[in-house]
Amino acid sequence: QVQLVESGGGLVQAGGSLSVSCVASGRTFGSYAMAWFRQAPGKEREFVATINWSGSSTDYADSVKGRFTISRDNGKIAVYLQMNSLKPEDTAVYYCASRRGYSESSRLNDYDYWGQGTQVTVSS
Repeated sequence: QVQLVESGGGLVQAGGSLSVSCVASGRTFGSYAMAWFRQAPGKEREFVATINWSGSSTDYADSVKGRFTISRDNGKIAVYLQMNSLKPEDTAVYYCASRRGYSESSRLNDYDYWGQGTQVTVSS
């Protein structure tokens, strides 16, 4: 069983930066691929970024590529999302997710555990 708790969301102006974190519980965190998804009001949850178990491979949604960076620290049992050059359309609740597998994935249904989400609001 893995439990995920996100933190670090908030309000930022367009063009600014924000970092969100996700701390996991469970001894097998190091063998789990992780991801960030987001959900804006009235929209479906969408993929943002994913990272494999070791941190050696990542993938990003086209909408955030070059602006967002996902990373993980297996010693601290945490995964991070650094968001730069934020836009109003990045406003959403950001969710951390983990899956029982070594490889990263952009598919929502591949993920077994979810955090409660953290709000990110970008003002214009």
